[in-house]
Amino acid sequence: MIDVGTWLYTKLFGEHVGDDAFGNRYYRNRRAPRYGRERRWVIFNGRVEASKVPPEWHAWLHHMTATPLVEQAKQARPWQKQHMPNLSGTPYAYWPQGYDLRGGQRAPSTGDYEPWTPS
Repeated sequence: MIDVGTWLYTKLFGEHVGDDAFGNRYYRNRRAPRYGRERRWVIFNGRVEASKVPPEWHAWLHHMTATPLVEQAKQARPWQKQHMPNLSGTPYAYWPQGYDLRGGQRAPSTGDYEPWTPS
């Protein structure tokens, strides 16, 4: 949920730049840049989670590029994966084999471990 101050600032000074696949909306200040840089910000769709910002928008937010790299992201290489936010703490989090919440049964060791013994 957006707070009142951010909502008001966005309505008064914000210029909508674009949206991403997660429904986040990106803005920049309509007025001339102060102190050498324009102000850029994101309004998250749902829970505020910085890992929901895809790389093309992250680069734009942090002034690494002048425009969002949306067109380059559409032409992704075959080996590139889709961006996913951090899923820790959600029902979709990764739990490795043997983790307590996944049953706690690890596969037996293969027997190739040989402990060091001093001679």
